[in-house]
Amino acid sequence: MKKASVILSSALVLGTLLAGCGNNNNNTNNAAATATTAPAAEATTAPAANAGTETAKYADGTYYGTVDADPETGWQTFALLTVEGGKITAADWDGFNVKNAGDLKKKVSADGKYGLVAKGGAQAEWHEQAAKAEAFLVEKQDPAAITVDTEGHTDAVSGVSVHVNDFVAAAQAALAAGPVEAGPYKDGGYHAEGAEFDANNGFKSTVDLSIVNGNIVAAKFSGVNAAGDDKKQYSVDGKYGMKAGGASAEWHEEIALAEKYFLDNKGAAPKMDAEGKTDAISGVSINVGEYFTLAEKALEGAK
Repeated sequence: MKKASVILSSALVLGTLLAGCGNNNNNTNNAAATATTAPAAEATTAPAANAGTETAKYADGTYYGTVDADPETGWQTFALLTVEGGKITAADWDGFNVKNAGDLKKKVSADGKYGLVAKGGAQAEWHEQAAKAEAFLVEKQDPAAITVDTEGHTDAVSGVSVHVNDFVAAAQAALAAGPVEAGPYKDGGYHAEGAEFDANNGFKSTVDLSIVNGNIVAAKFSGVNAAGDDKKQYSVDGKYGMKAGGASAEWHEEIALAEKYFLDNKGAAPKMDAEGKTDAISGVSINVGEYFTLAEKALEGAK
């Protein structure tokens, strides 16, 4: 009986040990499953955290984007971004004026003609503040990092009190559009004018052009008289009086069509007759030949 009891006890102990080993194997398998899942999750999320430094975020090239022009001032914001090695290495926040053409906003500011400090009491001129926002974008690599309030201002960039929402929108539009090719001209504002005042109307013809990323983006065909009046504004104010003389449109309305043709055709001139008139631009009956000649002269300085 004692021998039988010993055998039975040994069997029970052995069964218990085997059951324990079975439970340990299950726990080991579960732990192994957890271990193989966790690194997979880490491998998925880690690159995203380092995307700005380890992974090329953008295709190399030049990016260009704009927003709508301000209807009152005529200034149209643009962003010109350079990407090298997948990163934004340079940012240019500037603007051109669709009403007056000519010099870009940074130069107008640098020349003291924008007057942000003198006229608006700002802490720094516009071009100086723009440079800070540009540097911030290059550092952060994402326009969205420049957070703006409902009025378009930001607290993210120290020393910047001007509206930055247009810069953010233009930079985002540029990156969304992808790399673009530059045009054949040097960026900036260009001017040309006639040699003398017209004996009939008293105005000397003038042309002003704005070029961004090598392309003509704004053109103003106008004129100036001895009193310094701008011909386009003179017409807008009803002082030129073409309609009163029987024309179907005022001078500023017709010259605007010539400007549009010039921009749409990248500076190319239409076929003209001996008087400088053309049938190629619908709605234009005035002499526009001199303006296309002056525009060509202005572009000589941009080559």
